[in-house]
Amino acid sequence: MIKSFKHRGLKELSRTGRAARVAPKLKARCLIRLDALSAATRPEDMSVPGFDFHPLRGKPKRFSVHVSGNWCITFEWQDGSPARVDLEDYH
Repeated sequence: MIKSFKHRGLKELSRTGRAARVAPKLKARCLIRLDALSAATRPEDMSVPGFDFHPLRGKPKRFSVHVSGNWCITFEWQDGSPARVDLEDYH
């Protein structure tokens, strides 16, 4: 279960399936990744074909999964759950 969200649109999308703050072309792909993230018991569970899961450099330790184009969902892992889940545009 996801502990917390940094991106308000992802939080709304996760809870209601709708979000004005997430581009329409990203919503379906974000929902698939959020469902997988919610069910994950460790970060490596997100290593699914097509997700391009990888750790990010820096502190705190963060991870990323690809959504579409430059867009990625990033997250931390705290006490056995994903936290501070964000949607970021990586150039």
